Amino acid sequence: MRSRLSAGPSLCRPLVLIIAVLAAPACVAGASSPPAVAAVDAARAADAGQEPGNWLLHGRTYDEQRYSPLSQIDRGNVARLGLGWEYRLDSLRGIEATPIVVDGVMYTTGTWSRVYALDAASGALLWQYDPHVPRKWGRKLCCDIVNRGVAVWAGRIYVGTLDGRLVAIDAATGERAWEVDTLVDRSLPYSITGAPRIVKGRVVIGNGGAEYGVRGYVSAYDATTGEWAWRFFTVPGAPGAPLESVELEKAQATWDPRRDPANGGGGTVWDSLAYDPALDLLYVGTGNGGPWARHKRSPAGGDNLYLASIVALDPDSGRMVWYYQTTPGDNWDFTATQHMILADIEIGGEIRKVLMQAPKNGFFYVLDRTDGTLISAEKFVYVNWASRVDAVTGRPLETGLGDYKDQARYVFPSPAGAHDWQPMSFSPRTGLVYIPAREIGWVFNDGDDYWFTYGVRDLQPLIGEQPVPATAGYVKAWDPVAQRPVWEMRLPNVWNGGTLATAGDLVFFGTATGQLYAVDAASGRILKTIEIGTGIIAAPVSYLAGGKQYVAVMAGWGGPAFNTMQGDEAALRYLNTGRALAFRLDGGEVPLPPPVPPRGEFPEPPVLEATSEQVERGRKLYVGHCGACHGMYGSTPLLPDLRRLTPAKHALFEAIVYAGMLEGNGMAGFSDLLSRDDVRAVHAYVVQLQREARAQRAGAD
Repeated sequence: MRSRLSAGPSLCRPLVLIIAVLAAPACVAGASSPPAVAAVDAARAADAGQEPGNWLLHGRTYDEQRYSPLSQIDRGNVARLGLGWEYRLDSLRGIEATPIVVDGVMYTTGTWSRVYALDAASGALLWQYDPHVPRKWGRKLCCDIVNRGVAVWAGRIYVGTLDGRLVAIDAATGERAWEVDTLVDRSLPYSITGAPRIVKGRVVIGNGGAEYGVRGYVSAYDATTGEWAWRFFTVPGAPGAPLESVELEKAQATWDPRRDPANGGGGTVWDSLAYDPALDLLYVGTGNGGPWARHKRSPAGGDNLYLASIVALDPDSGRMVWYYQTTPGDNWDFTATQHMILADIEIGGEIRKVLMQAPKNGFFYVLDRTDGTLISAEKFVYVNWASRVDAVTGRPLETGLGDYKDQARYVFPSPAGAHDWQPMSFSPRTGLVYIPAREIGWVFNDGDDYWFTYGVRDLQPLIGEQPVPATAGYVKAWDPVAQRPVWEMRLPNVWNGGTLATAGDLVFFGTATGQLYAVDAASGRILKTIEIGTGIIAAPVSYLAGGKQYVAVMAGWGGPAFNTMQGDEAALRYLNTGRALAFRLDGGEVPLPPPVPPRGEFPEPPVLEATSEQVERGRKLYVGHCGACHGMYGSTPLLPDLRRLTPAKHALFEAIVYAGMLEGNGMAGFSDLLSRDDVRAVHAYVVQLQREARAQRAGAD
């Protein structure tokens, strides 16, 4: 599914204003300023591959290969790897950032979009910046209060905030230089969790929120002034609304003109971007449809361009050059926002300029990045919604097993994806791509709350004769030419970290259960395991400091596990302490966080007078507003288990949930979204969950 358009002038109109161009005070700490200003410009960024000691860009280089040419740490000595330093963040939630390392300084992020500058040799804090994201912004977003990192350019650090701002920070002082609002409509639940990219002096950033009725787009701003440059909308606006570009004229014909104007359509650009300086093309991955069900989103059908697509843009104008749609008419949250890797590889005796992606839908794609032509696509996990991708048309051939319009279906992969945002890596030494993959299914139905489908106990009627695999997480070494696995390593949890490949013939990655692995890049043989004690979902990086090679990773478990899975309580043996950790040869032991205290019994809940209708109403409200963080059944391994509320907390339920009594702790009130009767209905449902938990425990005893 591809098409090529010629570039032309942008037809978009500016929709944002610069909020502040004057420096504002930041939270500055530490003994000194960074030893060097982050002097990255266009030439240095394009030649980032020539600086093995730095990690200048999100994927180290514009091609996003996440390959380090450092080889001081190799297969022969990695057993000596130990902790060089750690820095503890003020966080108990998911940490997803890729650190940027420039001339001895590491720039990284934590929860609530906080930015940290650390000495890359010692971990000492040089400064930190808190953008003061309103805590209410954490109530309606996917997934967790995370941030995937910063970009560095000409002495400034750039971060997208959870509430939709783009902030430029002085790299030497940690003070704000300017700030812009990237949101086209602040009344809608947009968010930013992805890292910005800087191309030709412009900061490129997208947004999240497709599950909540927003419309996707990606924007570019001048890195010096913050002035808006261009915006590319990924889907048409409401029926009858003006079209901002000629590309949307083509897309308009693939959407039902009678669709509900309240649905933004989705297609958000919430993560992956890559750039080819030689071709001067910016590659953008677009997200899922909103709502998920295509028969609700676009009842008359259609491919719904440009959902779940890889789009090549002219970075000067923001105009589309070509596109390839991985999942036409997306029906399952099969985003194409997953990590894209650019490489020149030999295929059929010819060196091809390729773009590789392993998106959620379960197929590994190799495209010609000059024009979007499909070279090959094969399944890298178990897939039942499509049998294959047609080599001529580029379209997946659907089996019908994913059509849940009239009946429930057990679909593989799940909305969590065969591979999600966790970055994969590519080693030019082995020619392999290292994918953090998972095999897991999901029951889709057409109920009012189909977005969260829980409670199906007997899956066999939905499985039938299908060879359904056991739920598992993997790291898979994938040959993109032969389109086959070379080796794979099964992991104890489906939620794990991204990968790093190095010239030491090693692959590094972390796990949800709190281990950092170093494995042989060619065989997958485990060479070193380091117990961290904190779940890892981010990807490692490597750099030089003081002449020594370091492998660094951000640790902190969370992310999508908050609202798409219950998580793994057994995996969390220690308190979820967010940390930056850097390892080197002959380093020390890793101090473990405090152990998780015993959960204790389920207290007797209060007696609440509520009808079955009120409890059911409370359940639906809970699913829509509470379950994303507290779990669909009131239990989560990270936040308070609502089934264990004490009588005192029950007495304060309305004050906490409605009035925001605990907003300082991150639990914002819902008085602008829920009525007091709504909150009472939610409370009735929580009480029922507590009673059910007590009854289940009594039955087990």
